[in-house]
Amino acid sequence: MIRNILGSVVALAGAASAVLSPFRDWYDGRAGRDYRVRDLFGGITATESGVLVSILLPFLFAALLVIAGVVLRSRLAVALAGLVVLGFTILWMVRQGQAEGSLVVGGDGAGLQVGVANAAAGGVLMLIGALLMSGRGRRVARARREREPVEPYAAPPADQVDTWPPTQEPGMSTHTSPWPEPEVDPYTGPDPRDPRTRSYPQAPDPGDPRDPVHPPRRPPEV
Repeated sequence: MIRNILGSVVALAGAASAVLSPFRDWYDGRAGRDYRVRDLFGGITATESGVLVSILLPFLFAALLVIAGVVLRSRLAVALAGLVVLGFTILWMVRQGQAEGSLVVGGDGAGLQVGVANAAAGGVLMLIGALLMSGRGRRVARARREREPVEPYAAPPADQVDTWPPTQEPGMSTHTSPWPEPEVDPYTGPDPRDPRTRSYPQAPDPGDPRDPVHPPRRPPEV
C-alpha cells in the first residue's frame, strides 16, 4: 500500500511537470507549444503551432496514461507514459539539432532552456514512479491465496496409503489396506456349544430328551 501511494505521487508529479513544460521556453526563447507535432517527424520549421496540435498533445496523452495507471495500479501504463514523454523529448532534440546544426546550452537565454529539462524530468519521474509501485497483480494474487481454504493435511499418494489424518511419524501404518475394514457381527451372547461356556445353561437339544437343567438322579440304594 505504501509503495503504491509513493509511486503514484511521484508519477503524478512527473505528469504535471511534463504537461507544464510546453508552456515554458525550450530553445532560444521559443516555447514548446510553438512546435508542431508533425515537425518532429518532418523537420523543425519556423511555423507557429496551435496549442492542441503542438508537442503538448503527446504529453497530455501521457498524463492521461499516468492517471489511468494510478487508478488501476498498473505499472505498465505509468512506465509507458514515461517512455512517451522521453521519446518525444529526445525526438525534438534530434530535430532541433538538425535544424540548428548543433544543440547548445547557454546561460543568456540561448540554446536549450528550462522547458526541455522539465519534460525530461517528468519522463524520468514517471519511470521512477512505475518502479516504486507494487502493482495490482501481486495484491490480487495475495488476496486470492488468502481466500482459498487451506487444507491442514495433504492426502497421501495412492502408493503410500497411511492413516488419516497422517501422523507424520516414521513406522508402519496401522491401516495399510485401501479397502474398508469388514463389519463385525453384533454380539449375541455365548455359544452354547462352546466348551468354554459349559458353566452357562445350555440350550436343550431337540433330539435329547434329557433336561440339561435338572438331570436325572440315581435312586438311593436300599
